[in-house]
Amino acid sequence: MIPRPEYHFTPPQNFMNDPNGLVFYDGEYHLFYQYNPFGDVWGHMSWGHAVSRDLIHWEHLPVALHEEDGVMIFSGSAVVDWQNTSGFGNANFPPLIAIYTGHSEVEQNQNLAYSNDRGQTWTKYSGNPVIAIGSRQFRDPKVFWHEPTHCWVMVTALADQQKVRFDSSPDLIHWTHLSNFGPEGRVDNEWECPDIFLMNVEGQPGFQKWVLKVDVNHSILGQYFVGHFDGLCFINDASSDQVLRVDYGKDFYAAQSWSNTSVGRRIWIGWMNNWDYAKVIPTAPWRGLFSIPRELHLRQYPEGLLLVQEPIKELTDMRQSLYHAKDADVDTVNSQLANLKLDIAAEIQVEFTLSTAREFGVRLCTGDEEATVIGYDIQMREIFLDRHHSGDITFSDKFDGVHRAPLVPEQGKIDLHIFVDTCSVEVFANNGLIVISDLIFPSVQNMEIELYARDGNVHLNNVDIWKLVVENDPRLYFRS
Repeated sequence: MIPRPEYHFTPPQNFMNDPNGLVFYDGEYHLFYQYNPFGDVWGHMSWGHAVSRDLIHWEHLPVALHEEDGVMIFSGSAVVDWQNTSGFGNANFPPLIAIYTGHSEVEQNQNLAYSNDRGQTWTKYSGNPVIAIGSRQFRDPKVFWHEPTHCWVMVTALADQQKVRFDSSPDLIHWTHLSNFGPEGRVDNEWECPDIFLMNVEGQPGFQKWVLKVDVNHSILGQYFVGHFDGLCFINDASSDQVLRVDYGKDFYAAQSWSNTSVGRRIWIGWMNNWDYAKVIPTAPWRGLFSIPRELHLRQYPEGLLLVQEPIKELTDMRQSLYHAKDADVDTVNSQLANLKLDIAAEIQVEFTLSTAREFGVRLCTGDEEATVIGYDIQMREIFLDRHHSGDITFSDKFDGVHRAPLVPEQGKIDLHIFVDTCSVEVFANNGLIVISDLIFPSVQNMEIELYARDGNVHLNNVDIWKLVVENDPRLYFRS
């Protein structure tokens, strides 16, 4: 079996999927997640719970919300009710409110639970559900406070209609339907796990836009829309058939962003798995992991406003430098890397200047006829991740393949920022404009790294490799 990842979040044991209830409060990042307390495949869904002070060191807490009376706890979100609009709080602290989908054989509906002890214990609202429309495809509430209308807003997925639904409430209990958005963009399968947030446009002070993200199951996974939300409805700025992808890999799904973080900072995390093979990936006693947390930016490009994802800056605290080269060629760097003792958990950053090569890139976890290839095809203007030979991948006939994304060089350069762990690779290209996230399952001993150029040369402006180490600092693990 594959060793547990070094710096990616995993449950202590059993099956995990979507991140839920991401909220920052009193110095702690809360991470809830879809969890089966009884086994390593999907079922008996409840909310697992962990907290962190830095998004790297996580303390596991008891299951927060359990399946009860035939109702499973599906995905949702959490907020700090600062003004105690719900009435669930007390005189000393605002309550934390979890908003989740209750799933039964009859329907899916939206429910509340609250905590008055910093998320230590949770009480389900006795008046649940707070929204029910008689549908079995109505799920994944994301709730936020909309200051201009002084109301809470909930966005949910009408999954089989390829729509999202907006509702508003003054108190999180009584809800009024506002509008629906969709179908737009990619509509070839169920929509799930929406998120919506207001973002500043980089380099344009005072200019803000709303970003609406929704996942498309068994398809391209995440897509997003940039537009306007007035407290009543969302209007997409682009044409209804334009598709903006969140990630071009096969293993980044159900991303959700933290609420109540510092002003101007939007961070999200996604499930690194895929329903095509989620229940059979070769890991134990845990099954399921999350991506590294990513900070989001909205950046102007010639083709319009695009979402950019960058690894959170906190990850740099784990770095132990292994290798650095500047203004070098591929053969020289490879001869030096051959003598380098590499580790299962690493960060790699390489900036290439295009020359005569028609293809170039990085091979990871090489040896014994294994390799994961991250390359750039100059003629096609595409970045790709090839996992045909990424270790033992025989557990599913839907796993292997090559995942590609369009990428235009910036001033004749391609920048690759790569995070590799025991069973995952995340590639951020050209400052996070394009991201490819994939699982891999290499033999433990096969951690070698090499660069390559095909049919010509490529210039290496910079090459940096770091070992990533999570220090066991008790001050960052235990709750005060």
